[in-house]
Amino acid sequence: MSALTVRHDPEQSWDELVRFWEEMEWPEGSKVEIIDGTITVSPSPAYQHNVIAARMQRRLYSVIPDDWEIFQTLAVAVPSRMGMLIPDLLVAPTLDDVESDSHIPAALAELVVEITSKSNARNDRISKCAAYAAAGIPYYLLVDRWAPEGPTSTLSGEPHDDVYRPLSVVKFGDPLTLPEPFGLTIDTGEFPTP
Repeated sequence: MSALTVRHDPEQSWDELVRFWEEMEWPEGSKVEIIDGTITVSPSPAYQHNVIAARMQRRLYSVIPDDWEIFQTLAVAVPSRMGMLIPDLLVAPTLDDVESDSHIPAALAELVVEITSKSNARNDRISKCAAYAAAGIPYYLLVDRWAPEGPTSTLSGEPHDDVYRPLSVVKFGDPLTLPEPFGLTIDTGEFPTP
């Protein structure tokens, strides 16, 4: 099943769009995001997608500070890009006081990880990457199982405006190093291929 998009009124404000996103009853188990001002409803990720997320999460827990957490279903708000995005993995400090139970400001994130699905890889490669960079998230890791040149992992950093600088691009099977504050090398050979 592929993603479904729900168009909104271009005159609709960010707050109205977020309220609609929060209050609408969406299909159970789906992933609902606002990408470039369009609400996108995607099916639950496939098994291999979840295996990659679980393996990454296990590795990240070994290096993050005790006051940070890894989230799989928490949205990050990027109002400047009309985005309410739910990364596959989000590393951020835990907060004692949050404004919303459904999302945090994207600027609080230290790392976001997206694992492509065949039906919506373009969003992860382009729209979400630009939104994360615009929000100033220090690192963006794209695990692209469906890359045209074969499965790759791309770590990007040094965000400026809505563009990241690629720091490392590796084919599945090669090690990928996340710099400090992570200081972690990930064996991408553990990632299942399509």
